[in-house]
Amino acid sequence: MIVKNRKTKETDINLNLELNGSGQSEISTGIGFFDHMLEAFSKHSCIDLKLSCKGDTHVDFHHSVEDVGIVLGQALHEALFPVGAIERYGNATVVMDEAAVSCDLDISNRPFLVYELALWDKIGEFDTELVEEFFRAVVFNAHLSVHLIQQRGKNRHHIVEAAFKAFAVALRRALLANERIKVPSTKGVL
Repeated sequence: MIVKNRKTKETDINLNLELNGSGQSEISTGIGFFDHMLEAFSKHSCIDLKLSCKGDTHVDFHHSVEDVGIVLGQALHEALFPVGAIERYGNATVVMDEAAVSCDLDISNRPFLVYELALWDKIGEFDTELVEEFFRAVVFNAHLSVHLIQQRGKNRHHIVEAAFKAFAVALRRALLANERIKVPSTKGVL
Protein backbone atom coordinates (compact mmCIF):
# COMPACT_ATOMS: atom_id res chain seq x y z
CA MET A 1 0.00 0.00 0.00
CA ILE A 2 1.39 3.37 -1.05
CA VAL A 3 0.20 6.40 0.94
CA LYS A 4 0.73 9.91 -0.43
CA ASN A 5 -0.33 13.32 0.84
CA ARG A 6 0.05 16.75 -0.69
CA LYS A 7 -1.07 19.99 0.92
CA THR A 8 -0.70 23.38 -0.74
CA LYS A 9 -2.60 26.65 -0.55
CA GLU A 10 -4.74 25.31 -3.41
CA THR A 11 -5.32 21.63 -2.56
CA ASP A 12 -5.23 19.09 0.25
CA ILE A 13 -4.91 15.55 -1.16
CA ASN A 14 -4.75 12.16 0.56
CA LEU A 15 -4.21 9.03 -1.54
CA ASN A 16 -3.86 5.32 -0.80
CA LEU A 17 -2.93 3.06 -3.71
CA GLU A 18 -2.66 -0.73 -3.90
CA LEU A 19 -1.06 -1.64 -7.23
CA ASN A 20 -2.09 -5.30 -7.12
CA GLY A 21 -5.67 -4.71 -6.06
CA SER A 22 -9.05 -5.59 -7.48
CA GLY A 23 -10.19 -2.22 -8.78
CA GLN A 24 -11.95 -0.98 -5.65
CA SER A 25 -12.14 2.77 -5.20
CA GLU A 26 -13.32 5.52 -2.89
CA ILE A 27 -12.94 8.81 -4.74
CA SER A 28 -13.95 12.28 -3.55
CA THR A 29 -12.50 15.31 -5.35
CA GLY A 30 -15.57 17.55 -5.34
CA ILE A 31 -15.61 17.25 -9.16
CA GLY A 32 -18.25 14.71 -10.15
CA PHE A 33 -17.06 13.97 -13.69
CA PHE A 34 -13.44 13.64 -12.54
CA ASP A 35 -14.49 11.24 -9.76
CA HIS A 36 -16.26 9.15 -12.41
CA MET A 37 -13.09 9.02 -14.55
CA LEU A 38 -10.87 8.07 -11.60
CA GLU A 39 -13.32 5.32 -10.59
CA ALA A 40 -13.15 3.98 -14.17
CA PHE A 41 -9.33 4.12 -14.05
CA SER A 42 -9.27 2.16 -10.78
CA LYS A 43 -11.78 -0.43 -11.96
CA HIS A 44 -10.10 -1.16 -15.29
CA SER A 45 -6.50 -1.05 -14.05
CA CYS A 46 -7.34 -3.32 -11.06
CA ILE A 47 -5.58 -0.75 -8.88
CA ASP A 48 -7.28 -0.07 -5.54
CA LEU A 49 -7.51 3.67 -5.05
CA LYS A 50 -8.71 5.71 -2.11
CA LEU A 51 -8.46 9.41 -2.86
CA SER A 52 -9.75 12.60 -1.32
CA CYS A 53 -9.06 16.09 -2.58
CA LYS A 54 -10.23 19.34 -1.09
CA GLY A 55 -9.38 22.02 -3.61
CA ASP A 56 -10.11 25.60 -4.54
CA THR A 57 -12.89 24.55 -6.91
CA HIS A 58 -14.52 27.95 -6.37
CA VAL A 59 -11.69 29.28 -8.58
CA ASP A 60 -11.91 26.43 -11.11
CA PHE A 61 -11.00 22.74 -11.28
CA HIS A 62 -7.46 23.15 -12.64
CA HIS A 63 -5.48 22.95 -9.40
CA SER A 64 -7.41 19.94 -8.13
CA VAL A 65 -7.13 17.97 -11.37
CA GLU A 66 -3.43 18.71 -11.90
CA ASP A 67 -2.47 18.08 -8.26
CA VAL A 68 -4.38 14.79 -8.17
CA GLY A 69 -2.40 13.82 -11.28
CA ILE A 70 0.86 14.73 -9.53
CA VAL A 71 0.05 12.69 -6.42
CA LEU A 72 -1.28 9.71 -8.41
CA GLY A 73 1.85 9.78 -10.59
CA GLN A 74 4.14 9.91 -7.55
CA ALA A 75 2.32 6.96 -5.97
CA LEU A 76 2.53 4.96 -9.19
CA HIS A 77 6.25 5.69 -9.49
CA GLU A 78 6.88 4.52 -5.94
CA ALA A 79 4.83 1.36 -6.53
CA LEU A 80 6.37 0.55 -9.93
CA PHE A 81 10.10 1.16 -9.46
CA PRO A 82 12.39 -0.61 -9.40
CA VAL A 83 10.57 -2.81 -11.88
CA GLY A 84 10.87 -6.55 -11.78
CA ALA A 85 9.54 -9.42 -13.84
CA ILE A 86 6.72 -7.62 -15.69
CA GLU A 87 5.77 -7.22 -19.33
CA ARG A 88 6.70 -3.49 -19.20
CA TYR A 89 4.78 -2.56 -22.38
CA GLY A 90 1.02 -2.37 -22.63
CA ASN A 91 -1.55 -1.19 -25.09
CA ALA A 92 -5.32 -1.03 -25.39
CA THR A 93 -8.00 0.49 -27.55
CA VAL A 94 -11.23 1.17 -25.72
CA VAL A 95 -14.52 1.78 -27.50
CA MET A 96 -17.29 3.87 -25.97
CA ASP A 97 -20.15 3.86 -28.48
CA GLU A 98 -18.89 5.99 -31.42
CA ALA A 99 -15.58 6.85 -29.72
CA ALA A 100 -12.37 4.82 -29.76
CA VAL A 101 -9.18 5.84 -27.98
CA SER A 102 -5.87 3.95 -27.99
CA CYS A 103 -3.19 3.99 -25.34
CA ASP A 104 0.30 2.58 -25.79
CA LEU A 105 2.58 2.80 -22.80
CA ASP A 106 6.02 1.86 -21.58
CA ILE A 107 6.95 1.62 -17.91
CA SER A 108 10.24 3.15 -18.96
CA ASN A 109 11.32 5.47 -16.13
CA ARG A 110 11.53 8.08 -18.92
CA PRO A 111 8.51 10.41 -18.93
CA PHE A 112 7.00 11.29 -22.28
CA LEU A 113 3.44 12.05 -23.35
CA VAL A 114 1.95 12.06 -26.84
CA TYR A 115 -1.59 13.39 -26.44
CA GLU A 116 -3.90 13.50 -29.44
CA LEU A 117 -7.47 13.90 -28.23
CA ALA A 118 -9.68 16.33 -30.10
CA LEU A 119 -11.52 17.97 -27.22
CA TRP A 120 -13.14 21.34 -26.83
CA ASP A 121 -15.46 23.15 -24.46
CA LYS A 122 -16.80 21.48 -21.33
CA ILE A 123 -18.38 18.28 -20.10
CA GLY A 124 -20.89 19.69 -17.65
CA GLU A 125 -18.74 22.11 -15.64
CA PHE A 126 -15.50 20.22 -16.40
CA ASP A 127 -13.09 21.94 -18.82
CA THR A 128 -11.90 19.29 -21.28
CA GLU A 129 -8.44 20.90 -21.49
CA LEU A 130 -7.89 19.53 -17.98
CA VAL A 131 -7.73 15.98 -19.35
CA GLU A 132 -4.34 16.72 -20.92
CA GLU A 133 -3.17 18.47 -17.72
CA PHE A 134 -4.10 15.38 -15.69
CA PHE A 135 -2.35 12.91 -17.98
CA ARG A 136 0.76 15.09 -18.23
CA ALA A 137 0.97 15.28 -14.43
CA VAL A 138 0.50 11.50 -14.04
CA VAL A 139 2.94 10.55 -16.80
CA PHE A 140 5.73 12.90 -15.75
CA ASN A 141 5.48 12.02 -12.06
CA ALA A 142 5.14 8.26 -12.67
CA HIS A 143 7.97 8.35 -15.26
CA LEU A 144 5.95 6.57 -17.94
CA SER A 145 6.00 6.96 -21.71
CA VAL A 146 2.39 7.20 -22.87
CA HIS A 147 0.80 7.73 -26.28
CA LEU A 148 -2.91 8.53 -25.97
CA ILE A 149 -4.52 8.75 -29.40
CA GLN A 150 -8.14 9.32 -30.34
CA GLN A 151 -9.07 7.07 -33.25
CA ARG A 152 -12.58 8.50 -33.69
CA GLY A 153 -15.43 9.99 -31.73
CA LYS A 154 -17.71 13.00 -31.38
CA ASN A 155 -19.13 12.80 -27.88
CA ARG A 156 -16.70 14.45 -25.44
CA HIS A 157 -17.79 12.30 -22.49
CA HIS A 158 -17.23 9.12 -24.51
CA ILE A 159 -13.81 10.27 -25.74
CA VAL A 160 -12.54 11.17 -22.27
CA GLU A 161 -13.93 8.04 -20.64
CA ALA A 162 -12.40 5.87 -23.38
CA ALA A 163 -9.05 7.61 -22.75
CA PHE A 164 -9.09 6.93 -19.00
CA LYS A 165 -10.11 3.31 -19.58
CA ALA A 166 -7.54 2.76 -22.33
CA PHE A 167 -4.80 4.11 -20.05
CA ALA A 168 -6.02 1.82 -17.26
CA VAL A 169 -6.15 -1.33 -19.40
CA ALA A 170 -2.76 -0.62 -21.02
CA LEU A 171 -1.20 -0.13 -17.58
CA ARG A 172 -2.81 -3.34 -16.27
CA ARG A 173 -1.39 -5.26 -19.24
CA ALA A 174 2.09 -3.74 -18.81
CA LEU A 175 2.07 -4.84 -15.17
CA LEU A 176 1.40 -8.49 -15.98
CA ALA A 177 3.95 -10.72 -14.29
CA ASN A 178 6.34 -12.57 -16.57
CA GLU A 179 8.87 -14.67 -14.66
CA ARG A 180 10.94 -15.21 -17.83
CA ILE A 181 11.78 -11.50 -17.81
CA LYS A 182 14.00 -10.74 -14.81
CA VAL A 183 14.52 -7.08 -15.74
CA PRO A 184 12.58 -5.87 -18.80
CA SER A 185 15.52 -3.96 -20.33
CA THR A 186 18.70 -4.83 -22.23
CA LYS A 187 20.40 -2.21 -20.03
CA GLY A 188 19.68 -4.31 -16.95
CA VAL A 189 17.90 -1.45 -15.20
CA LEU A 190 15.12 1.04 -15.87
